[in-house]
Amino acid sequence: MKFLLTLIMCSYVDQVCLPPHPWPTQFDDAYDCMMAGYDEAKAKLEEIGREDVNTHQIYIRFVCNPVETI
Repeated sequence: MKFLLTLIMCSYVDQVCLPPHPWPTQFDDAYDCMMAGYDEAKAKLEEIGREDVNTHQIYIRFVCNPVETI
């Protein structure tokens, strides 16, 4: 079984989330997927920057869903 990371960026101010973004790489276990989720969410917030994050109250959710492999 592999795990698929999906990131979802949202704004508290606008009360809206962008469409989910599935990560192109699948992970071998839930731990690796979760660690990548935290790393990628942090990197994206840093890329967006303090001003825009604070102005729009941006947050990033992520999920790691198991997927069957053949």
